[in-house]
Amino acid sequence: MDGTAPDFASLHPGYARRTPQFPTLRPARQSVRTRPDIRNGEIRFMTSAQDISPLDQARILSEALPHMQQYDEETIVIKYGGHAMGAEETAKAFARDIVLLEQTAINPVVVHGGGPQIATMLKRLGIQSEFAAGLRITDAATIEIVEMVLAGSVNKQLVGYINEAGGKAVGLSGKDGNMVKATKTSRTMIDPDSNIEKAIDLGFVGDPDKVDLTLLNQLIGHELIPVLAPLATSHDGHTLNINADTFAGAVAGALKAKRLLLLTDVPGVLDKSKKLIPELSVKDARKLIADGTISGGMIPKVETCIYALEQGVQGVVIIDGKMRHAVLLELFTNQGTGTLIHK
Repeated sequence: MDGTAPDFASLHPGYARRTPQFPTLRPARQSVRTRPDIRNGEIRFMTSAQDISPLDQARILSEALPHMQQYDEETIVIKYGGHAMGAEETAKAFARDIVLLEQTAINPVVVHGGGPQIATMLKRLGIQSEFAAGLRITDAATIEIVEMVLAGSVNKQLVGYINEAGGKAVGLSGKDGNMVKATKTSRTMIDPDSNIEKAIDLGFVGDPDKVDLTLLNQLIGHELIPVLAPLATSHDGHTLNINADTFAGAVAGALKAKRLLLLTDVPGVLDKSKKLIPELSVKDARKLIADGTISGGMIPKVETCIYALEQGVQGVVIIDGKMRHAVLLELFTNQGTGTLIHK
């Protein structure tokens, strides 16, 4: 022995297959963010693991290997709901997890909501919201605030958290590069007085009908993490607010993503006993909608899941975004979390 420590590749011959001999794979990462933080000669890791032995840490990483291989070079779309954002610490933990996905050769695309933040800003500015059939009517004054909050403060805050964790996030909305075109949402309701069905004008609210991947394809697979605000342009040039679940489903479908993860404020789909249903087929999901087990706000979420699957997404998972490391638990462990919906 000459006292020189063997390098990683010599100890792990299989590692050589990740070298750039395959032109479709990303080149080996050379950025400083792949290295531990060294200050004053001391190595500082960003999380404390005092209660976990080094052997246990190695075992956990080893057990994650087959899951990492399953998603290698695949695209994962993650919808991060406004309610799931919660405290700053929770949002920063989410951002670190997204950076970890990118570092393991997964292509994350983040779509965020911002309903609570929009409501707070409207209240601060003294703008009274009107509702019809439980849906906010978005007039010309409101859509300006919605765009300011979604494409401005919420988007850039999340971009900042990801970049702070060592990632390279790019904040966009569906308006950029004509990424998402939409048509105005049409809804009807039964007038309680006349019992006649009437059309509701929700204002500047839309449903996506076309996704152009030109811009996203310039980012995905190049160590850049798209962070998308759910805004789109109508065919006559107006800004439309899109439900974040619906927006994420449309983007995931267009990308033929391996997974769509909907992070929300509930554990997943619950049965009539309020117990989590870990897995559902599309056929099962439709039955649960028909018999009332899936109801209220969960219906449009599940319908988004079904739409995404029909567009080519391989699996959709509804997850409690308030749970720390929910994304990692779903993707890198055997048990997963939330409700997986598949064909």
